[in-house]
Amino acid sequence: MSLSPLAYADSLRIGTIDFVSPDEIKVLIDIEAPDGVALNTGTPRPFPRINGYVLIPSDEGHLVAQVEWITIERSQYPKRKGMQDFGLVDLPYPLRKMSLNPLGGLTYEGKDSKGSDAYRFRRGVESYPTVGDAVLLPTQNQLRAIVESGDNRRVLIGTSPLAANAKVMVDPDRLFGRHLAVLGNTGSGKSCSVAGLIRWSMDEARKACGGAEPNARFIVLDPNGEYANTFSDMSKVRVYAVEPSEGVEQLQIPLWFWNSTEWGVFTQASAKTQRPTLVQALRSVRDGVFTTTVTPSHEMRRYLRTLVSILQLERNAGSPWARFPHPKNLLEKLKKWQEGLSDQETFQDDEKTVLGSVRDKLTALINARGGQYPTYDFTRGEIDELLSLIQMAHATFGGSDTDILPIDADVPRSFTGDQLLRSVEATAELLGVSEYVETMQMRIRTLLSDSRMKVVSGDAKDLSLDDWLRNYICDDQASNGAVTVINLSLVPAEVVHIITAVVARMTLEALQRYRKLHHGKTLPTVLVMEEAHTFIKRYKDDAENQNSAAICCQVFEKIAREGRKFGLGLVLSSQRPSELSPTVLSQCNSYLLHRISNDRDQELVHKLVPDNLRGLLRDLPSLPSRHAILLGWASELPVLVQMNALPEQHRPKSDDPDFWAVWSGKDSKDQPVGRPVDWKTIADDWQQINAPVDEQDLESNDE
Repeated sequence: MSLSPLAYADSLRIGTIDFVSPDEIKVLIDIEAPDGVALNTGTPRPFPRINGYVLIPSDEGHLVAQVEWITIERSQYPKRKGMQDFGLVDLPYPLRKMSLNPLGGLTYEGKDSKGSDAYRFRRGVESYPTVGDAVLLPTQNQLRAIVESGDNRRVLIGTSPLAANAKVMVDPDRLFGRHLAVLGNTGSGKSCSVAGLIRWSMDEARKACGGAEPNARFIVLDPNGEYANTFSDMSKVRVYAVEPSEGVEQLQIPLWFWNSTEWGVFTQASAKTQRPTLVQALRSVRDGVFTTTVTPSHEMRRYLRTLVSILQLERNAGSPWARFPHPKNLLEKLKKWQEGLSDQETFQDDEKTVLGSVRDKLTALINARGGQYPTYDFTRGEIDELLSLIQMAHATFGGSDTDILPIDADVPRSFTGDQLLRSVEATAELLGVSEYVETMQMRIRTLLSDSRMKVVSGDAKDLSLDDWLRNYICDDQASNGAVTVINLSLVPAEVVHIITAVVARMTLEALQRYRKLHHGKTLPTVLVMEEAHTFIKRYKDDAENQNSAAICCQVFEKIAREGRKFGLGLVLSSQRPSELSPTVLSQCNSYLLHRISNDRDQELVHKLVPDNLRGLLRDLPSLPSRHAILLGWASELPVLVQMNALPEQHRPKSDDPDFWAVWSGKDSKDQPVGRPVDWKTIADDWQQINAPVDEQDLESNDE
């Protein structure tokens, strides 16, 4: 005998509303309502259950709410259906109550292709219920519709244990387009979730392409070397590391990729003297002054161009003719310049004449400041006349006004470390500050002489910019593979933040130029940063004393703010969200929260979500491994997800140490486990005496 629709709806009723506010609804649970397992919907389901879903009838269909807490209160008047017991003795009676968080509305959409009722969930509450309204249990179809709502749900990432194991699917545009933060303690499953999101997305895209490789780009920055073999079964995955091996290529981040800010931080250049010298030296070396063999006439033209640039900077910044702080320094520079203006036999007559005029002017200026009581001040007319003469000489040697415009010190043009050193020395002499840049030169020499640094930041003579972009960001149509893994585990600590910053910055700037040249169209790319709290760590905003960690964080802050416009999505994975940059974390629109037990981290995560959803986050300290809470732009509503399992060979190498297996000599399957140690081999590898030992050879000793 089937129930009428009204009778069936009444059978789903479990309580009555007795308090309503915009962020909380309190419900008095009926005495007849289930107290452990609900059978009303035809399928056994735990009820009442924290973070479970209930429905409240409304004008548009049903209001969906989530259970935040359940309690028992002592009531004077127990209400029972069909009984008038108000005249009985007034004794306390235990009644159950629960608090709900309103989430959105569930509307009826008719019948689906299988003849079942179809519903659609929409986030946001248009109208609130009132006191006395009924509260219902959702049916199986309604429960699945709540979790499986949303458009373009293309990638299956797991199931929801709170919603009858409904499929949890996401839209990649939402997940990666507005940045994702994967947060949780060590061992909670973060790395597997990150690897799974990449793999599952690629699998679905491959199906959509009819089996062809998708035109996708993932760049994984891997500080611990966990992802080296994670995607090995996928075709054409590129892995780069400091020490190459089979299937792993040499990591190359050449020195000429570094911009002036990164060079300034590495050399600890002082703001007053060393940094301007370094910037001018970078301009010169990137312009080819120290990189090609040219005739004496070309060398003189470049020399004169440098003099024009320096004198213009001096005039505009220092006003040497009035209240100039150190006019004597300008006099010393003029003496240095005079030494470099000697004639060559190959010069033409007009070139020799104009050089003679410049030398005569310099001699006159220098002699005018001689004598027993010299005056070092310069007049504006003297400076303008000297500048005009040098500009005329530059033009005579074939220069033009456009040549005088200084080249951007950050343009990635190729040069070697030795050429940079020569450029710094020559620029320091022209500026008259040679004695003040010795410490900066020493740091550059240290970089060039350190064998550990050369592996990553060497000259890379055979590497061009387009080759690097093709290899690290993927070629046209991702023909060389969709995933790039950059293993940072053996990068020297002195440069690891700079190397990471360079990779991230070059990726962003490449995509900016792609959009510029393709009329606003973007090239979707995902940058994955593991152990993000190490590289995107909050810093003190001190412009005078910034270190490499602060520069690295600033690059990711720029990506977080602007990356979406250029098609660059950011995925952060961290076990210490409280140490992350607030700017980057606040720009993430989606969160996948695994188990978090630290109180400071919990407090920060609670600040990221609206007040009415904080009850859901109380589960964070007790979440099992592989379970996470997905919330934000990627999900129509916050949902507890049991992430799909990855086969062992596809998991990142982030398992806990197997102490007992090594101690006892056998694993859980009674297979022998050995860990033979040959410290000599390790020491030779460390000291770079012999070739690196293949990691697979060491692993084979366990079998």
